[in-house]
Amino acid sequence: MLRFFDLERIDAKKRDVVERTKDFDEIYEVFKPQKAGEQSDRCIQCGDPYCHNGCPLHNFIPQWLKATAHNDLEFAFALSNESSPFPEVMGRICPHDRLCEGSCTLNDGHGAITIGSVETFINEEGFKRGLKPTFSENQIDKKVAIIGAGPAGLSAATFLLREGISVEIFDKQNRAGGLLTYGIPGFKLDKHIVERRVKLLKEAGAIFHQGVEVGSDIAFEELAEKFDALFIGVGATKGRKSGLDGENAPNVYLAMDFLTTIQKKIFDEPRELDIDVRERKVLVIGGGDTAMDCVRTSLREKAKSIKCLYRRDAHNMPGSRKEYINAKEEGVEFEFHSSPKRLILNDDGKVIALEMIKTKLGSPDAGGRQRVEEIAGSEYTIDADIVIFALGFDSVDYPFLASNGIETDKWGGILVDENYETTTAGIYAGGDCHRGADLVVTAVRDGRDAAKAIAKKLIV
Repeated sequence: MLRFFDLERIDAKKRDVVERTKDFDEIYEVFKPQKAGEQSDRCIQCGDPYCHNGCPLHNFIPQWLKATAHNDLEFAFALSNESSPFPEVMGRICPHDRLCEGSCTLNDGHGAITIGSVETFINEEGFKRGLKPTFSENQIDKKVAIIGAGPAGLSAATFLLREGISVEIFDKQNRAGGLLTYGIPGFKLDKHIVERRVKLLKEAGAIFHQGVEVGSDIAFEELAEKFDALFIGVGATKGRKSGLDGENAPNVYLAMDFLTTIQKKIFDEPRELDIDVRERKVLVIGGGDTAMDCVRTSLREKAKSIKCLYRRDAHNMPGSRKEYINAKEEGVEFEFHSSPKRLILNDDGKVIALEMIKTKLGSPDAGGRQRVEEIAGSEYTIDADIVIFALGFDSVDYPFLASNGIETDKWGGILVDENYETTTAGIYAGGDCHRGADLVVTAVRDGRDAAKAIAKKLIV
């Protein structure tokens, strides 16, 4: 260990930029054993590990880095899976620069340990060698229904199964995974990675009911009666609209509708929308990771031109820095300090251009972030064939919540106590449907901690 003086930080190698934009395959290569060992060997084994504290899951990062450096893959694999339900997924999609790597002691001067890439290596190499995460062999006579097969739901299922509690998962989509399957493009997360984890859960006894929408295909009350506890992990999937006139034009889309439609097309599944950006001028409004997913997906779908418009600057973009860099490398054009004012429609009611206005950053708001101020008289127009709004997400108002005494806050988020239990006893919730749109890793943490709270109550 402590070889940070001898070895510099090395990021995982990317596929050639020209080749990778031709398909939806992952762009990052998995570390080879030697490279993973060298990067792990840079760790200084802090007494108070900031990486561990910076990780919402509080993963045992220094410990599995040490095990990797010492070529003890079996121990590293076990440690990696102890606190996380699918570390090979989180190693790929977490904004490490804002979390564990951003908190790494070496980040100031030497370059942080490449934690995410090592995490991915540990699990991919472990699976290659036949290692598997463990589940309880002792089953107790308790069963939990999970609504939603996204990150929170799959996490809850994982940790309930580890306690010997049976789980059944009810999800409206054809495939499990939620955002992991339908919202995050394949160039960031290969869908076989998600399917492998789902298969492991099935082998451990989980029963999946796909294409089953609670409240429509099956009554919420029926689940509450049949199961010992319920966990709601339905996410926050309602896209935020712009509030501008013309936003309901047929060639204006919300980000998740666009991403889901393209992924369903790749799966050759039935889809509600028919979106074709080929040879079209695409404008994406927003600056987060979802906006980056939209512009990079449009590129692979052979759009004529792609421009991302954001009202702040690159430094203030809310997403991961690496996703912005990847989009820039792939040829996406960015226009900062620019905010939409009006959608310009033709006689057929379709958007043909956006009227924009230039902005600047002013004095800080209550949270310390600089306010966006419009510059008077700076309006201009940009031609557009397709407009995609990536402005965030809100909670869906499911009728079964209120009718079963499950209270929500003023934003529609489900209220829970310190044990993730809602205002109705025996019903738990976590992830974005509770806290609002957030990171996958926080939804995963909610699912894990809720499962532990459920198990503590059910196992006597």
